Amino acid sequence: MLKTDAFRAVTCFIIFWVFVLLVTGQVACTTKKHPGVITAIPPVAKAPPRELPPDAIPRVEPRSPYGNPSSYTVFGKRYYTLPNSQGFTERGIASWYGKKFHGRRTSSGETYDMYAMTAAHTRLPLPTYVQVTNLENGKQVVVRVNDRGPFHQNRVIDLSYSAASKLDIVEQGTGLVEIRALDPLHYRLSEKPGDTPSQNADAREHQDAPAWASSPGQQPGRPIIFVQVGAFSERAGADQLSNQLRLLDLGAISISSIIKDAEELHRVRIGPLPTVQSADDTFAKLSDMGMREHRVVIE
Repeated sequence: MLKTDAFRAVTCFIIFWVFVLLVTGQVACTTKKHPGVITAIPPVAKAPPRELPPDAIPRVEPRSPYGNPSSYTVFGKRYYTLPNSQGFTERGIASWYGKKFHGRRTSSGETYDMYAMTAAHTRLPLPTYVQVTNLENGKQVVVRVNDRGPFHQNRVIDLSYSAASKLDIVEQGTGLVEIRALDPLHYRLSEKPGDTPSQNADAREHQDAPAWASSPGQQPGRPIIFVQVGAFSERAGADQLSNQLRLLDLGAISISSIIKDAEELHRVRIGPLPTVQSADDTFAKLSDMGMREHRVVIE
């Protein structure tokens, strides 16, 4: 009887370990990576795209206690903060910032949210509401400026991911834009059905001739990019600089004369340039030559 019980115990022990080995072997086979094995685990579903928020609606706010010094220095360059945003307009190249800065503290002390309708500017008071127009497609947004930047050599505004998405500049990374500061006290939403906050009465006063309309010598629907190297009250100074630049193989050189503050101003420019990258390259070449007063101009 004892022998029989011992035999049964040994048999059960062997069967148990054979079962364990079989199970272990089966598991190893199913987890082994092999091009011929098709997994039965369904792929993880992608998260649905996040809906873009509505434009910011201008409202009267006190100046932020942070981010509004009279001047500040970044990367060796001094920036001067404007005392107010009244009448401010600017054209240039916009960029955008996203995941790398999401959740970080902005210059105003607020937390950066890449999905909010916000922006960064080097000189505008914090906060300021601005209308940004994509000069290449006419799309517009209203954003709240609550951060400092961009500090890239020739960018005028850094947009949040959502704002850049609504302007269709996320894929290419940059866009040619016009910035117009809005006065919350005189800002009225259009009563026309379907209009967005950016399509307000104040903004439309300036849109009799669309900013993205074509000009002589440019492709229809596309603004012109120049790099302006200098501006002179005397034509002789502009001619001298123009002749010097022609020896440097930087592209077409032109002198554009305008009347500003009742005086004639002669601007020396390189261009028109076909892309933002070509403008960046020209800008970099001039910087390498020791020139410091040049800037990108959009017309």
